[in-house]
Amino acid sequence: MTSARRGGPLAGLRVVELAGIGPCPFASMVLADLGAEVLRIEQLAAVPAELPAGSHWDVLQRNKQSVALDLKDAAGVALVLALVERADALVEGFRPGVTERLGIGPGECLARNSRLVYGRVTGWGQAGPLAERAGHDIDYIAVAGALDPIGRAGERPVVPLNLLGDFGGGGMLLAVGVLSGLLSAARTGHGQVVDAAMVDGAALLMSMTWALRGLGLWRDERGTNLLDSGAPFYDVYECADGRMIAVGAIEPRFYEELLAVMGADADGLPPQMDRERWPEGKARFAEIFRRRTRDEWVARAEGTDSCVTPVLTMAEAAEHPHNLARSTFVEVDGVTQPAPAPRFGRTPAVPPAAPRWPGQGGMEALADWGIDDGLVARLRREGVLRVL
Repeated sequence: MTSARRGGPLAGLRVVELAGIGPCPFASMVLADLGAEVLRIEQLAAVPAELPAGSHWDVLQRNKQSVALDLKDAAGVALVLALVERADALVEGFRPGVTERLGIGPGECLARNSRLVYGRVTGWGQAGPLAERAGHDIDYIAVAGALDPIGRAGERPVVPLNLLGDFGGGGMLLAVGVLSGLLSAARTGHGQVVDAAMVDGAALLMSMTWALRGLGLWRDERGTNLLDSGAPFYDVYECADGRMIAVGAIEPRFYEELLAVMGADADGLPPQMDRERWPEGKARFAEIFRRRTRDEWVARAEGTDSCVTPVLTMAEAAEHPHNLARSTFVEVDGVTQPAPAPRFGRTPAVPPAAPRWPGQGGMEALADWGIDDGLVARLRREGVLRVL
């Protein structure tokens, strides 16, 4: 299904994605969710011998079409360059120098299409002492200074899934970079290379923390600060049933409402911003919240600005009344997943389509992109191109 038929604010935009894992497919999923026509170039081995039953499991591939190409064959490279001529953007997540060696680097692609935005995402960036080194999210956020502050006092840093490097600092900023490059190309007529590095992105996500540190309001000891579980009014507490409640009552008026929710048990608590007495306050908060179940606390906080919320499992989140009202999660072919975001008033995205198997719909995609049927047939016979 082409972007023009799917709708969304990016309808009509064409993006070539060189298949990879993590941040690059997430960035292209965001673009596809919002209407871009994304054609993913898979490796030949990714295409199954015959079409499996059901949809592919990988939600990051939703709303995309794909073909598989032998990029070590000159004819496969030529087809990628032909697609580049018809594209607005290309995104890739290989190590530095890989696409150059394949003959589909920025030089070759921009020579074919001077308006192209060539988006690249890596862990360490295209240059620097670590650029050639392997790594994963945890490594990039560690070097960015984004891992050390996350955790409780006296304990090891807590691994925040792979949200800060892969998706927040990598994929999301790649999408922002590509869209910014497209706006520039629309004004100037010239494309450019976007170098999105997860170490840079994770560092950028720490901007406010760096500001607080510069003002002397943030200590390097984790778990002792306003937003890292150091403050009693910004933490997670266990309830009587073993489930958890989140408390985030920073502003004085919200803190007063929190105390009202906590009731008489909160009498005698230390002053809110008496930092030296925060450990005492945390112990009192923990003791108070253990007196009721999670849902009892939620009921007490209902209708208030006390900033008290239940800590939900993924399954519970999908069924929470607020998320249901906003359709924050959707079910596609029996798979629950987050809905596209953000939302647009005039050009809303339609519900996501199920991810296809690698190569599925490839013939339709190549026809949509204007690739000659005879060329497609020849490349299939020669084993350079594989579609389902």
